[in-house]
Amino acid sequence: MSSGSDTMRSQITEILSRLVAIPTAYPPGDSVEICAYAREFLDSLGYRTAIHAEKEGLDNLVASIGSGSPHLVFNAHVDTVGPGSLTDWQSDPYTLTRYAERLYGLGASNCKGSMAIQLWLAQEIARHGGPERGTVTFTFVTDEESLGPSGMSYLRRAGLVRPDMLFLGAPTANTLITAERGVMWVAIETFGQSAHAGAPETGDNAVLRMVRLVDRLVRDLVPVIEARTEEGLRSTINIGKFHGGDNTNVVPSYCRLEIDRRLLPSETLEGAVEEIVAVLRAAGEPEGSWTAELTTGTPGFSSGRDGPLVRHTAEAVEAVTGKAAVYSEAVGASDGRYFAQDGIEILNFGPGEGSRGHAA
Repeated sequence: MSSGSDTMRSQITEILSRLVAIPTAYPPGDSVEICAYAREFLDSLGYRTAIHAEKEGLDNLVASIGSGSPHLVFNAHVDTVGPGSLTDWQSDPYTLTRYAERLYGLGASNCKGSMAIQLWLAQEIARHGGPERGTVTFTFVTDEESLGPSGMSYLRRAGLVRPDMLFLGAPTANTLITAERGVMWVAIETFGQSAHAGAPETGDNAVLRMVRLVDRLVRDLVPVIEARTEEGLRSTINIGKFHGGDNTNVVPSYCRLEIDRRLLPSETLEGAVEEIVAVLRAAGEPEGSWTAELTTGTPGFSSGRDGPLVRHTAEAVEAVTGKAAVYSEAVGASDGRYFAQDGIEILNFGPGEGSRGHAA
């Protein structure tokens, strides 16, 4: 390995060590300290920086160099999931630890590894005098792990970031992802009449009503959804939460279920919700005894592989590794979904395995 590569590796590791040491776990996803660190780093390089927050404690950093178009935006989210049980860890989650050729720490894969690389990249761009043409912007955001609206979604809605090309740093094991499923959550509620468990026939059990609705969904909708594919992506539906009743000796009058639905790029939120509602209606439960509501959702995207961002990234991968770039499918959802309808080029590319992004 050349001395230049050694220097690069050392610099990125030092940055990552600093990032891992700053707690940003959701909840609450507090990003004030880590954005302040990144802002000081980028200010020293001559970037135009600003902190934007829709909610107190949920800071987002935007840093730009150059002017005009094209506008290339890099993105990494700074929030992480919690460490979980510390007994699952062989090291301190907030101390970057090396084992063999791997680095371990909370968020090292998802997504502070990419943040460290992007800060190093920002340093190199500044060292070379900035872009010859156009603008390069780095965005470090929170509220990603909660699928919340106060991170990259807020920057887009407020008009604070308007990319022509968006380079996301979610963990992809250095494969290229150019298409991603949308995600939506739907809450189903059922209502009944409470009664003493000793005489359940005098009440109306909301949990049993929910069971009947779920049975209809599993029978009539799940097979249809799971049979759909597009560009190698699968359409999926998952029941993630189920709660009903307060006391064992009471007929429950209320039950709530929450569904996670992953949408193909061609599927719409409206169509996916109506599909669920239509199956629930067919179950024949009394009018007013249940509701179904979209609680959050964003569509999927597919930006192709022939644009300059994807093409040149693939060429760079081959130049460095000596092997053709590999394209893969996204398991989760990235902040690119907020730009799905903007007609821009979107690429997801970063270190770390997506399947390990939430593991100890």
